[in-house]
Amino acid sequence: MSTAYSLPSGGIYTLTTEVEFAAAHRLHGYDGNCARLHGHNWRVVIEVSGRQLDEVGMVVDFKVIRARAREIAKRLDHAYLNEVPPFDSVNPTAEHIAAYFHRSLAAGFDTDAYRVSAVTVWENDRSSATFRP
Repeated sequence: MSTAYSLPSGGIYTLTTEVEFAAAHRLHGYDGNCARLHGHNWRVVIEVSGRQLDEVGMVVDFKVIRARAREIAKRLDHAYLNEVPPFDSVNPTAEHIAAYFHRSLAAGFDTDAYRVSAVTVWENDRSSATFRP
């Protein structure tokens, strides 16, 4: 005798994936060591949420999310962030980098089926900033 399996409906699926890049920066107006030039191996965690699954059973393929995130990370990789727009006029804090990734990812990516729901930027193993619209 077979048992029918029923999937839940009405919920939200959240996919999480990440990319990394290495870059240097300094924080203007900061009273401490971060005012001096220093670098990080940044880790960017992207969350994409949606209510609908495609015919395969996915919200969106992880490789699609990562490919778009890698394009953005490539702009910043091995750069001095203070010289890369928009960080040439906006302090390159983890908060601003998270918002930058979110805006850059969401543009042309968000659909009626899914959207970038959060971006978390880790500057080391203990410190991160998350942006949610």
